[in-house]
Amino acid sequence: MACIEANGLRKAFGTTIALDGLDLRVEEGRILGLIGPNGAGKTTALNAILGLTPYQGELKVLGRDPWTARDQLMRDVSFIADVAVMPRWMRVSQALDYVAGVHPRFDRAKAEGFLARTAIRRASKVRELSKGMVAQLHLALVMAIDARLLVLDEPTLGLDILYRKQFYDSLLNDYFDRSRTIVVTTHQVEEIQDVLTDVMFINRGRIVLDCSMEEFESRYLQVMVNPEHVAAARVLNPIHERQVFGRSILLFDQADRHQLAALGDVRTPSIADLFVAVISNQAGEAQGAAQ
Repeated sequence: MACIEANGLRKAFGTTIALDGLDLRVEEGRILGLIGPNGAGKTTALNAILGLTPYQGELKVLGRDPWTARDQLMRDVSFIADVAVMPRWMRVSQALDYVAGVHPRFDRAKAEGFLARTAIRRASKVRELSKGMVAQLHLALVMAIDARLLVLDEPTLGLDILYRKQFYDSLLNDYFDRSRTIVVTTHQVEEIQDVLTDVMFINRGRIVLDCSMEEFESRYLQVMVNPEHVAAARVLNPIHERQVFGRSILLFDQADRHQLAALGDVRTPSIADLFVAVISNQAGEAQGAAQ
């Protein structure tokens, strides 16, 4: 069953097209990484999914239209934005009391468990916390809500590398149970690669790549080619080539691993490697079309 399904989703801000006939489908029980450059349409897509902006086209989230049925939808959806905004006068204990009072699916014990791994004191006021601590508090509150869909927009922005690692470990071990669905956007792609079940690239308001991580790992190969084999490697139609320390690194789609192994060191690329290849190719095609 689809948790999120969009067909021909379109959103414009004046003459700027943020979503350009976007199509996507996210199955229930998956962890999707939505990756794109700045201005690609990521946040606009998330806002449409959360019922925060009107749109053209068809969109269903948990079977509901998010714009017309947002009140009902928010009972089953949690959202962590890239900037945690909380009342500066509020104490941590009061924040726990407040969420417990307004959300019937909030698990206070779970929130307390998340906070126990931090240096945050219950008596502290939000204004006394560092930026990272405010983000930690926000994450603890939202992840303690038993939601069917969790939307994360740059959730670890401002956190140090230790807590980012702890956050993604908690996401897998304490939150995700294969009945919930998670959609996450981040520029720290390398930190979520091992967490994801699916990845989508978005550029200029359209989905330009959509695959499961199983397909990703079986389909794409990257080779650091020995200098004497560069010409032979290029004959095999790589989708991207770059230079690192004077060595050629070529990325292939659905190539024969044994054939590539004769040309150099073969490995599975990172999501970041493939993202750079796909977006660079699109930029090149757009430039060629403009000329």
